[in-house]
Amino acid sequence: MLRTTAGKLASAMRGTVGITSSRVAAVRCLHGTEESAEEFDKRYEKYFAREGIDGWEVRKGMNDLLGMDLVPSPKVIESGLRACRRVNDIALAIRWLEGCKDKCGDQKATLYPYLLEKITPTLKELGVPTIEELGYDKPELALKSVFDM
Repeated sequence: MLRTTAGKLASAMRGTVGITSSRVAAVRCLHGTEESAEEFDKRYEKYFAREGIDGWEVRKGMNDLLGMDLVPSPKVIESGLRACRRVNDIALAIRWLEGCKDKCGDQKATLYPYLLEKITPTLKELGVPTIEELGYDKPELALKSVFDM
């Protein structure tokens, strides 16, 4: 009895595994070509430049970008800032700048000044202050070390 049941179970499993592996192979063949950096930038610029974009969609796009393993290009940062201006949310624009600065990681000393250099005209045009102008780059309530006094 056990032998018959085990045989039927094994044959059923063989059929299932064969169908599943062919389905997986078919799905994996349907993936398209990889997107170039220019196409990627244009896609997000177009996303932020959409008519009728609301604050939630702006936040979603920014969260998606900051969740990826990359530093957004200056053009994408500028289009995100313009989207923040359209939805009239300066706090989101400042958080966007903070997130982009944080994405620079250990290359902050070289990448962040480059980004600021590229986006400064847009910041001036939109009236958005930088993190350093607001004093957000230093902790507000940090106490001096007793060893430094």
